[in-house]
Amino acid sequence: MSNMKHILSINNINIIGIITLLLLALLFTALVVYEEYKDFNTEVTQLKIHYLKKKKEEIKNQTKRVIKFITYEYKNYRDTLDKEKLQQHIIDAINQLYTDLPANRYIFIYTIDGYNVFDPNRPEIKGKNMLKITDPTGIPILKELIQKAKNGGGYLYYQWEEPSTKQFSPKISYAEIFKPWNWLVGTGVYMGELENMVLEKEEEMKNRLIKYVMEILTLSAILFGFAFAGIKLINKIIQDEIKTFSEFFNAAATRYNVINKHRIKIKEFIPLASYVNHMVETIHQRNRELIQLNLSLEEKVRKKTAKLQQQKEYSEQLVKAQDAFIKTSIHEINTPLAIIMAQIDLLKMYEKDNRYIQKIEAAAKMIHNLYGDLSYLLRYHRIEYEKEPIDPEPFIRQRIDFFNEIAQSNRLSFKLILQKSEKVWLNIEEFTRLVDNNLSNAIKYALPGSEIVVRLCNEKDEIRLSFSNKAKEITNIEKLFEPFYQDSEHENGFGLGLYIVKRICERNMIGVTLQHNENVVTFTYIISKWKSNENPTA
Repeated sequence: MSNMKHILSINNINIIGIITLLLLALLFTALVVYEEYKDFNTEVTQLKIHYLKKKKEEIKNQTKRVIKFITYEYKNYRDTLDKEKLQQHIIDAINQLYTDLPANRYIFIYTIDGYNVFDPNRPEIKGKNMLKITDPTGIPILKELIQKAKNGGGYLYYQWEEPSTKQFSPKISYAEIFKPWNWLVGTGVYMGELENMVLEKEEEMKNRLIKYVMEILTLSAILFGFAFAGIKLINKIIQDEIKTFSEFFNAAATRYNVINKHRIKIKEFIPLASYVNHMVETIHQRNRELIQLNLSLEEKVRKKTAKLQQQKEYSEQLVKAQDAFIKTSIHEINTPLAIIMAQIDLLKMYEKDNRYIQKIEAAAKMIHNLYGDLSYLLRYHRIEYEKEPIDPEPFIRQRIDFFNEIAQSNRLSFKLILQKSEKVWLNIEEFTRLVDNNLSNAIKYALPGSEIVVRLCNEKDEIRLSFSNKAKEITNIEKLFEPFYQDSEHENGFGLGLYIVKRICERNMIGVTLQHNENVVTFTYIISKWKSNENPTA
């Protein structure tokens, strides 16, 4: 539908209108033909009914006149002439009296036993028994006529050979019985005349329809001629008006120009010209105002740009200074932290079970983990972390050993359910950050005296690494991976651990699920196994 709107034009609309008129004319013609055909069928039906009624009356009256004649002759001469002579006298008289009947109608006489007594069209069958004769459709003609005659007289429709054409055609006969001699007296008439009448009616209807169609087509052609001429004239006027507007818009695009209303010939277009002229005047007035505004704005923009440039340079200097400060700070932290860790190891050699030393070691390890997180955040945008095959089971045990002192100082313990598995393809620093932050998080939020469960499940093409701990209810699970978020404002730390884990998972396409059922929080990571055909330098 949207394409149709783009291709419509005045000519297309006119063509559609002409086609619509043509279709309406054809529809009107079809309706006229249909009505004429209905009238013809009704007329033919009435003609057949009237014709049959008339012919039935004729053959019935004809038969009764013959029987009346036979009865009259029989009463007058039965005492003076013997039976055979009287019968022959009557047959000869009938033959003479009814020689002027139409060619398609004749008198016939049979005995009720089926023997032919008189048939002017077939004299050769005289005296023969015709009781078994049937028409082409199987109707036993003589038997049916005898039965109807015995019941007081009746009609029979059948097919019989017409003498003039020697072809079978529809026929109707009426018969009654002359009881003194048991004669079957009847009159038959062929219906070929009816068919000729129907053909004449059909020809008449055909000529009438041709006349109607020609008249309609002639009238339609004249109307189409006038319509086409009128459309061409209207199109010419409309196109001239459109040309006026087109020329105006082309000129108005480059200079101040208005439409000359005296060129407009269509009354409805004059208000449109006024609106267009008003629009042009408004646009040019706005243009003048904009030119003035631009002149004043250019100076303001120039000054504002210079000021923003200064602010941008100052901001960049601040960012560089801040970045350098953080880098220097982290680097400066690393040296004393390494010394602290070394001194703690020396102290442990002399005082192995000193719980104060254990507390100091746990705090130092927490600072060491935080240092690792900050260092990773500074570098993960700038460097490419190379991957290598890592055996997860001993690696996880090594990291748990690192956090064991921290867990004990918080009255916590680890439960390890670690299966041997194939290696994974990860960067050692990123894997360290993933494991350490989950262990640190579990220690931070686990309930005192509880157990932290670490599971490593070996599956077909991947491993499942999960960390579970009992903790208080988490209020905003969906925010746990956001930077600087902490579930409680009283907790220590920056809230960066899980944010870093999320970044690592996204970089390495590691699946993450989080479950919180009955105060047990479980983080699960789905990591693909290393394939031997993977590029070790990728």
